Amino acid sequence: MDDTTPVSELSEAQAKVEILALAAQLSSANAAYHTNDSPTIDDGTYDALKRRNAEIEAAFPHLKLDDSASEQIGSSPSDKFTKITHAQRMLSLSNAFDADDVKDFDKQIKGFLGLSGDQSVSYTAEPKIDGLSLSLRYEKGRLVQAATRGDGETGENVTANALTITDVPHFVKTDIEILEVRGEVYMSHADFSKLNAKQTENGDKTFANPRNAAAGSLRQLDPAITKSRPLRFFAYAWGHLSKPLASTQMCGIEKLAELGFSTNDLTKIFENIDAMLDHYSAIETQRASLGYDIDGVVYKVNELALQNRLGFRSTTPRWAIAHKFPAETAWTRLEAIEIQVGRTGALSPVARLMPVTVGGVVVSNVTLHNEDYIEGRDSKGFPIREGRDLREGDWAKVYRAGDVIPKIADVDLSKRPDGSRHFAFPKLCPECGSDAVRENNDSVRRCTGGLICPAQAVEKLKHFVGRGAFDIEGLGAKQVEQFYLDGWIKEPADIFSLQTRYGSGLQQLSNREGWGGKSADNLFQAIDGKRTISFGRFLFALGIRHVGENTGKLLANHYGSWPIFRDVMAAISTEGSSDWEELLGIDGVGDVVAKALLGAFGNAEEMASIDRLAEKLIIEDAEVSVSDSPVAGKIVVFSGSLEKMTRAEAKATAESLGAKVSGSVSKKTDLLIAGPGAGSKATKAASLGIETLDEDGWLELIGKV
Repeated sequence: MDDTTPVSELSEAQAKVEILALAAQLSSANAAYHTNDSPTIDDGTYDALKRRNAEIEAAFPHLKLDDSASEQIGSSPSDKFTKITHAQRMLSLSNAFDADDVKDFDKQIKGFLGLSGDQSVSYTAEPKIDGLSLSLRYEKGRLVQAATRGDGETGENVTANALTITDVPHFVKTDIEILEVRGEVYMSHADFSKLNAKQTENGDKTFANPRNAAAGSLRQLDPAITKSRPLRFFAYAWGHLSKPLASTQMCGIEKLAELGFSTNDLTKIFENIDAMLDHYSAIETQRASLGYDIDGVVYKVNELALQNRLGFRSTTPRWAIAHKFPAETAWTRLEAIEIQVGRTGALSPVARLMPVTVGGVVVSNVTLHNEDYIEGRDSKGFPIREGRDLREGDWAKVYRAGDVIPKIADVDLSKRPDGSRHFAFPKLCPECGSDAVRENNDSVRRCTGGLICPAQAVEKLKHFVGRGAFDIEGLGAKQVEQFYLDGWIKEPADIFSLQTRYGSGLQQLSNREGWGGKSADNLFQAIDGKRTISFGRFLFALGIRHVGENTGKLLANHYGSWPIFRDVMAAISTEGSSDWEELLGIDGVGDVVAKALLGAFGNAEEMASIDRLAEKLIIEDAEVSVSDSPVAGKIVVFSGSLEKMTRAEAKATAESLGAKVSGSVSKKTDLLIAGPGAGSKATKAASLGIETLDEDGWLELIGKV
C-alpha cells in the first residue's frame, strides 16, 4: 500500500477541509454505532478515520475542534436507559495499522519510562473482540450494576439485561469488596446465523452483522428479549477495585478466569516485538475460523506498576494500543481536478472521482495535497507512485486505511486516455486573480490577495462562526457566504452589529427569502448569546495561521487576559525582544506560531479589525487553577538531565498538578528544576532570584518521594 504522503505535506486549507469532514463523519458514525446500534461504516474505517483526525490535529493543532473526535469516547448514552457514572472512566484505545506503528509504540513507551532501546518491556497481546463494551460492578461478590461504555464518563444501566447473559456470573468468590470487571459482549457466527434465520421466519428485521445483533440485544428495554438472544461475554480488564487484583495484566486475566469469567485463550505474553507481531499474523490467519468477529490485536504493557507510571492521555491509555487489520482498495476514474482556496490563501487541489465504494463507504472526492503530489513527488522531491503523475481521465487506485481520508495509491498507465495532458497548476488565484506564489520551504502555493480575496475572507468568517470558535447557531457556511456576497458581513465585527443594521427597515433580514420574523429573531438572539467568550477560544476564532484550540489555550493560560496579551503583541516590534523571548518560551509555542502571531498583530489593518471585534465582546480571563498542589498555577521550567524520571514524565506530572511548563527562564518563571547540565538557564534563574530545586527537591515538593 502506498503511504508516501504524510500529513506533514498537507496545506492548512487541505487540513481544514479534512478535519471538518472528519468531524461530521465521526459524529454521525458515533451516534449510529454507539447509540442506534446501526453503524453506517465498518469498524476498520471508523478507527482509521479517528487516526487520521488525530494525525491532522497533531500537525495542525490550531485546527482542532472543541468537540474533536480525539477528545470523545463512544457517544452519549441513550435516553432509553437510566444513566450510570463510571467510577473510573472507560477509555478507548489508540490504534496501530502496521508494524512500524507498533514499533513506534514500543519506542514511545521506553522513551517515556527512560529505558534504553535494548531494554525489553513485557506486553500482553490479545484479540480485539468486535462487540459492545460492558462494565460489571461486584460488591462483596454480588453483581450489583452493569453499564455500557457510553461516552466514557457515563453509560447506560443494563444490569437486568446483563444478568441474562450466561457468561456473566451473578456471584463471584473473592475477598475484593468492590470489583469492576470489564469486557466485551459479542455473538458467535453460528448463533448470529440462527438468530437471523429466526428473525426472517418471524417476519422481523434481520441484523447486518454480529456486532449489531449483540449491541441491539443487550440494549433492549425488555430483559426477556435479551435473554432470548445468544449473547456471550469475554472479560479482559478491570476498572475500580477496592484492592489490587494482581501485579501484572496477565495475572489479572488469569485471576478473572479463576473467578469464573470467560477469557480469551489467545492472550499471550511477549518480551520481543517481533514475536508479538508474529502472534498478530497468526491471529489474523485464524480470524475466519475463530467463530466470532475480531478486528485486530490489543497490546498492553504487562507490568501494572509501569501502567500506572505511564498513565493516560485525555481519552486513551499510554500503555495500550490496538493493532488493526488492514482495510480495502478500489479502482475508479479521476474525472476532474479542481482548486479550492482556503482562509490562509492556500490553493488546494481536489480530485473529483467517479463514485466508488471503498471499505463500505462511497468515495467521490480525494484531497491531492499540493502540486508536487499531483506530479508524483513528495515534499523532498523523491518520487511517489514511482513518479507517475495524476491526470484528469486517469484510472486511479483509491484506498482507505490508516490515513482513511481517501488517497490515491496509484494510477494505471495502460488505461490512460490518448491525448491526456499534465495538470497545469494555476499561478494565479482562481478566486481573485492575484498571484499565487510558493515560498521556500512551503509545499503549498498561496494566494497573495489577502483581504481582497473573497475566498480567504469567506473561509475566515466560516471558521469564526464554526464549532470550536464562536459556534453561532443558525449562522452556518451557507448563510456566511450569502451575507458576504450581499455585503452585509465583511469581517467578524460585522456579525455583532447585524441586528442594528438589518433588524428593521426595508432591507431587513426577516424580509429575505428563506427567512421570517422568528428565524431572524432566533439568529439575532444566538449572536447576542455569543458576546461573551473565553480568552483561549477567542484567540482560536481569529483564524490566525498555526493558532489552534490548544495553542489558544496555552497562550490564554500564560498571559491570563486579553488586554495583557493584546498589549504584549502590539509591543513586539522585532524578534529577539524580551516579549518575543517570553512568547517563544511558552511550552508548545515555537518559532512558527510566534511568527504567525507577529504577522497578524503586526499588520495594522488586521489589528484594527481585531480591535473592532473585541470592542463588541466580553472576553473572559483564563481560568486560574484551583488545585491545592504546591505548584498549581506556577510557571515551571525543567533544565538539565533528570535521572529518576524522563522529561516527558516530569512535564506530564507537573501539568497534572496544575503547573504551567515553560521552555525558557524569564522574570515570570516561578520555579526552575535544574539537573546536571542545567547551564545558562540555571545562571539566568540565579540572576533573577528564581527558586531553583534539584530533582530530589522537586520530587519532595510534589510528594513523589
